[in-house]
Amino acid sequence: MASTSPAPAPTPPRERIGDRLERAIEDRTDLETSVERAEETPTSRSKLLRRAVWLTITAISLYLVFPSVLDTLGSWRNLTKFEWWWLAAMAVLQTAAMACLWALQHVALRAREWFPVVTSQLAGNALSKVAPGGGAVGGALQYRMLTQSGMRPGSIASGLTAVNLLTFAAVLALPIFAVPAIVRGLADRDLVEATALGGGFFIGLFALGAVCLAFDGPLRWIGRLVQRVRNRLRRKHAEPLTGLPSRLLRERDRILATLGPKWKRALAATVGRWAFDYATLLAALAAVGSHPRPSLALLAFCAAQVLSQIPLTPGGLGFVEAGLVGMLKLAGVSAGDAVLATFAYRLFSYWLPMPAGLAGFIAHRRRYLTATSSPNSP
Repeated sequence: MASTSPAPAPTPPRERIGDRLERAIEDRTDLETSVERAEETPTSRSKLLRRAVWLTITAISLYLVFPSVLDTLGSWRNLTKFEWWWLAAMAVLQTAAMACLWALQHVALRAREWFPVVTSQLAGNALSKVAPGGGAVGGALQYRMLTQSGMRPGSIASGLTAVNLLTFAAVLALPIFAVPAIVRGLADRDLVEATALGGGFFIGLFALGAVCLAFDGPLRWIGRLVQRVRNRLRRKHAEPLTGLPSRLLRERDRILATLGPKWKRALAATVGRWAFDYATLLAALAAVGSHPRPSLALLAFCAAQVLSQIPLTPGGLGFVEAGLVGMLKLAGVSAGDAVLATFAYRLFSYWLPMPAGLAGFIAHRRRYLTATSSPNSP
C-alpha cells in the first residue's frame, strides 16, 4: 500500500479539497499565533509620517478630481425625476449586496454571531470612505471591533485576508467576461438583456471560481500565462518572474483552509455581492430611461470597481465618478443621464453607508462597552 506523500496526485476534487483543508490546519494555526504576537509590537512614529504623506496625496488628488465630484453632486435636484420605486429598488439591491458581504465574512471568520460581523463591517466600510488610506484604516477599525467582541486576532486576520482576496479577484475577473461580448459587437439592447447578460457573466464567474478552487490545472495555467506575459513586458534589466503558479496554489490552499467546507457558500456570497451591486447600477440607468449596450454597461461597472480601489482618495471619490460617467457615455448613455445615474448609484453605494456605519459603530460600542472597559481587556 502506497504511503501518503505531500506531492499532488490526480484525485477526485472532493478528496483533494479535503486533503488541502487538513494539511493547511497547521499553517493557519501558525498564522494566528504570529498575528497575536505581532499585536504586542508598539506603534512606530513612522506611521504618523506615512499618514501625513497619505493625507497630502489625498488632498492633491481631491483637488484634481473636485470638478467631477461637483458635477455629479450637482445633479441631486434631478432625483425628483425618479419614481419612488426605483429608489426603493436600489436600496433593496444595495442592502442585498451588503448582506452577501456579511455572509462571506461570517463564513471566513467562522463567527458564532452575526451582530459583530455586521456592525464591524458597516463601521469599517464607512471609515474607509472618509479616511485617507481608505481600506487599510477601515480594515484596522473592523479588526479592532472584532477583537473587542471576543474573536481570536489570528482568526480575524486570516478571515479578512481571505475575504479581501476573493472580492478583489472577482473584480479583476469580471472584465474577462465582458471583453468577449464587446469583441462580438453586441448592438444596443434594452436593460432586460443587460440584466440577462450580467446574470450570465456572474454565473460564469462562479463557475470559474469553483474550478480554480477545486482543480490545480486551471490555476496553474493562469499563473503560467500571467507569468509569461509579465516576463515578455518586463524591462531588460529586470529579474524574470518565476514560481507564480506555485504561489497561486499556495494562496488558494490558504483560502480553502480559512473557508473550510463552506467554501462554495463563500464563493456564492462573493459573486452575489458584485451581482447585486451591478443590479443597483442597472436600476439607476433604468430610472433615467437609458438603454446602454449591455457589454459596455458591465465594463463601466468593472471600471468603477477598479477605480474605487485606488487609495489616492477615500473610496475612489472623484475617480469613480469621472470614470463611470465617461464609460457610461461610451456605452451610449447621454451626458446628463450618465451624470444622474452615476449620482444615484453612488448615493446608495458610497454616501448612505456612511451613516449606517456610524449607527453600527454606536450599536457595537454599546453592546461590548462593558467588556472593552474591563481592566483585563486588551
